Amino acid sequence: MIHPRILFVAIRSIFCIMVVAVLGACADLRYYMHVTHGESALLLKRRSVGKIVADPTTDPKLAARLQLSQQARQFASDRLDLPRNRSYTYYVQLHRPYVVWNVYATPRYSVEAVPQCFPIAGCVAYRGWFEEQKAKAGAERLRAQGYDVYIGGVSAYSTLGWFSDPILSSMMRWDDDELVGTIFHELAHQKIYVKGDTAFNESYAMFVEDEGLREWHRARGEPVGDDHEQAMDDGFTGLVLDLRERLKKLYASGVGDSAMEEGKQREIEAFRARYAAWREQNWPNDHRYDHWVAQPINNATLLPFGLYDQWKPAFAVLFKQAGDRWPQFFDRVRELAKEPTAERENALRVLLDGAKN
Repeated sequence: MIHPRILFVAIRSIFCIMVVAVLGACADLRYYMHVTHGESALLLKRRSVGKIVADPTTDPKLAARLQLSQQARQFASDRLDLPRNRSYTYYVQLHRPYVVWNVYATPRYSVEAVPQCFPIAGCVAYRGWFEEQKAKAGAERLRAQGYDVYIGGVSAYSTLGWFSDPILSSMMRWDDDELVGTIFHELAHQKIYVKGDTAFNESYAMFVEDEGLREWHRARGEPVGDDHEQAMDDGFTGLVLDLRERLKKLYASGVGDSAMEEGKQREIEAFRARYAAWREQNWPNDHRYDHWVAQPINNATLLPFGLYDQWKPAFAVLFKQAGDRWPQFFDRVRELAKEPTAERENALRVLLDGAKN
């Protein structure tokens, strides 16, 4: 099983639901109708968390987790300057393991995603489906066109404040930090979002999540974090990103398709060997990544890694420059968000260099 943090990072997803007027202008009308139906079904199933907790027939474990979620929801607005609205004050029982399934695709000899573009959210690296069979059918269509394809289950997503996003039963299997951190993360998206810039949006929200969790634990007199977990996550992600860079160089080499395919498979097998050596040297008794490494690996499988924390150290520097004060930090993030893409990335690189010094 993938380590929860890696899964959480890999499946992080943002959907915007289209109004009817927008639907009429879209080529893939059936897909947008599917997304609209899926979101509408969630909205109709919402129940107030307060009423569920007060219901004597509610399972005590569920009631306790929901009470924790409301403490985190209050903390997010009171202490982290995140939106104060009705998001995450409702609950939906899904009766399925994930709320949506994301389909990622790349050309056979490229590590760049086939972009999926939407009128409001901009272009992202995936297309999400509320039904697993529809996701598999979409993946098969892409595979038939010669693309590398990967399907990842999604436990939570944000509508960017368009609707009051609920807590989902798929989130209940996470530990407390993931549940609390998700609330911080998704509310951060509601506060600031840059259309079409996944790396910026997710790195920013990941920083808010991580720093918010640190403040949450300090306020509750609890240990701040698990360095072992973070070190493993960082190490494994580094191995995956190294594989992606090696494949990128191979694909840019200009060799023929036969040699390209042989080189691709050779690099993937070499990655598995590097992983085994890394695990034995550093974490001999921890096999949490073994299943992920053993599964079929292609370019699309690698897409979720690195997108969600590329600029996170830069936002940490920005937070320090803001005197560790959330309102001032968000003001600075908002200023960056208004910049053209090239200027924004240059500013983030300068901040990133500051994080390394």
